[in-house]
This record gives sequence, structure tokens and C-alpha cells, in this order.
Amino acid sequence: MAADLLISEMTVGKRFKIGVVTLNAPTKLNALSLSMVEGLGAQLRIWANDKKIAAVWLQGAGDKAFCAGGDIVDMYHAMVATPHTVQAEVCHFFTQEYQTDHLIHTFPKPVIVWGDGIVMGGGIGLMVGGSHRLVTERSRLAMPEISIGLYPDVAGSWFLPKMPDNAGLFLGLTGAQINGRDAVHLNMADHRVSSAKQTQLKAGLANLSWQGDNHDFAMLSDFFRDHELSIKNKDVALPEGYLSHQQTVSDLRAGESLQQVVAAILNQDTEDPWLQRAQANLRAGSPNTAHLIWQMIQQPPADLASAFRQELGMSCRCAESGEFAEGVRALLIDKDRKPQWQFADVNQVPESVVRHHFSSPWPADVHPLRSLGH
Repeated sequence: MAADLLISEMTVGKRFKIGVVTLNAPTKLNALSLSMVEGLGAQLRIWANDKKIAAVWLQGAGDKAFCAGGDIVDMYHAMVATPHTVQAEVCHFFTQEYQTDHLIHTFPKPVIVWGDGIVMGGGIGLMVGGSHRLVTERSRLAMPEISIGLYPDVAGSWFLPKMPDNAGLFLGLTGAQINGRDAVHLNMADHRVSSAKQTQLKAGLANLSWQGDNHDFAMLSDFFRDHELSIKNKDVALPEGYLSHQQTVSDLRAGESLQQVVAAILNQDTEDPWLQRAQANLRAGSPNTAHLIWQMIQQPPADLASAFRQELGMSCRCAESGEFAEGVRALLIDKDRKPQWQFADVNQVPESVVRHHFSSPWPADVHPLRSLGH
């Protein structure tokens, strides 16, 4: 197993264990490498068939992040080496990532995700599929792909349209950061707990009445709910949310076209620093990405597996177009934060370009994710 993924097991009850996975790249905020997503997927498949494993606990190393996204520098080099093609390296990474994400969503045993600190992009993909998703007063969640010419993937086309009040559209277009309270409100997380209580929570799991069947899901929900209530009673600082109480933000999500929504957000006169940052992200972001977000939310895929299949094609198309590479260059390579997008604003993106991103690079019978969900 690669050093950037740590695997262990902890005993719970009289005859069961919890499999513990630690994303171990703290200097990179636990950004996902190819070896990490492949190793995690392989280990989950082993534990799914191990009768002694009753649940999985997924966490990040260090105290800054669960996972800040994908480690996309290697993909950048592949994109610039063979521009305007569907690059095998890029498609392979996304294929492996989406397979692992889908496995978490459909895992037959509880998957507990410790979503402390930064949870962004690929980290969201790991977290949202968990059965018991824990956030803390330090959690900061975002889908900031508009800044790099990608789009909110990792099943974003599946879970963003399901958010109340069209919040998914706003989060996708602005890459806005939200906290734990927002995450629970939007069904991206289940329980808010104290960051200082991780050790205590794990110790408490050892004393539960594990049965190794569906009973354990409800048992864990009760356990984390009781813990959440106990910290509320002790007045632990759990910050107010950004989205749940702002009528202004709710108003900005409405509109009959992407152009109307973008104009409403950018033209809003506000002194709120959070909303100003959201406006700045949208203003500097890829107009092409904005169209992809609008389209995938207006016409969401039929099911989870279809979402991942569609997104694999979209991600490879973003790499093929050069937009993804340019976004990575500006943010992470040259760091000039001055991306030269293909189109100046959302009014200039041709419908044919958007349609091309939703066209699969492969016939259905050879799609890399053709067996997903079967």
C-alpha cells in the first residue's frame, strides 16, 4: 500500500472491527493522487467481503484538511503534452476516482467520514457518499472547479440538483465555501460534532452493540445524534451557516436562464465578505464551466451510475478543450491567477460547445464505466 494511504483496523464490540483509512498527504491537504484512489477502492472491496469488518472510518491526516480535492498537477502535464485530445492519463484518473466514489455510495456497510477542516472537490466526492458524514466547527466545504475550468464532478450532477432552494446552482457557479451547519442543511453531511472529540468518538464506537448487519446503520445514527446533542448542550461553538439564513442568496438562485442568474449574482450590491468572494470567484471563473453547471442541474442524470458515466465524458472533454489545463496553469503552475478562458463571458459560449462536452468520447459498449451499477 502506498505511503499516502494508511490502512488499519480497530476492534469494536466482541467480534467485529472497523476498517480505518487515512489519506496521508497532509502537506498537500490530502489531495487525491491516482495511487490513493486506486488503493482506497481496492481496500474497500476487500472490506466489503470481510465479515469481521462492520464499518469503515475515513479520515485525513493532520488537522487542516480531510481532502482538498484531486492532485491535478500530473494531469496538467498530460494535458499540455497532448493538447486537444482525450488524454488517456486524465481519463484513467477520473475513471478510478469515480469508481471509488460510487463504491462509497453503494457500500454495504456503514462508511463514517470525518469531514474536519477543508473538504473540497474530490474530498466532497468521498464524503457525500458516506452513510454517516461528520462535520465540525472547522469544516470548510466547497466545489471550486469553476476556477480551474472543470465543473463540480464526483457526482455533483447527482447531488447538487437535489439541494433545497437551488443552492447547488449557486455553490457550483461561485465555488463558495460553506461550513458544517450549511452542509447539514444541504444534506452534504449528517452530524455536527466537535473537532476535539475524534478520539472520544472512536472510543465510544468500541462499546456499541455491533451486529454486522443493517442494525448497525441505525445504531450509528443514534450514537452520533446523541453526541451532537451533548455538545450543543455544552455550548460548543458551532458557527452560524452562510446559506440557510440569507434571503439575499436565495433570491440570487432564481432565474430562467444562466445569463439571468449570473447577472443577478454579479450585480448584487453587498458588503458581505462571503458574498463578495462568491462574486469574485464567478467573475474570474470559466464561462464554459458555468454553462456546464447550468445544463447538468437543469437536466440531471437519471441515477447515480448514469451521473458518473456522464461526468467521465464531461471531465475528459474539459481536458480535451484546453480549458481545464489553462485553469490549472493559472492557479497552480504559473500562479498568476489570470486564466485566458476561451470565451470572455457566459453570453459568448456557443451552444455547440456545451453540447460537445455532454457527448461521450466512447460508444456505450466500451465506456470505461459501462459496468457501474450492474
